Amino acid sequence: MPQFTQTVLYTAEDGRARWREEAIPLQTAKPMVALSAPLPLREMQLRESPPGFRSVFHCTEVPQWVFILQGRMEIGLQDGSSRVFGPGEHFYSADVLPPGAAFDPAVHGHWSRQHGDEALVTLFVR
Repeated sequence: MPQFTQTVLYTAEDGRARWREEAIPLQTAKPMVALSAPLPLREMQLRESPPGFRSVFHCTEVPQWVFILQGRMEIGLQDGSSRVFGPGEHFYSADVLPPGAAFDPAVHGHWSRQHGDEALVTLFVR
């Protein structure tokens, strides 16, 4: 059965952001076409970040897909690792603050930055 690989930024049991890969099954709808089950959509938002943009550590408030439309986006985690996503790439950002926790920038969340000379354009789908 074909599948779509979803890269997920999530909050682990220790409260720290981590990456994992999850499969979304695709069903064959017609010859040469495979579709997932419908996924819920509430809203979408576009963002442009100029060269030099960098956020501080933060958690995702509402889980959302992040699609890179132009430029490159780097996501850094508390463990010092980072990943860079380019045009056509995506991830599902779900590293929400654990229930009852007070945000601690030394433990929780991730940072993001525009990477390179080209403005970063992203599409957020919630």
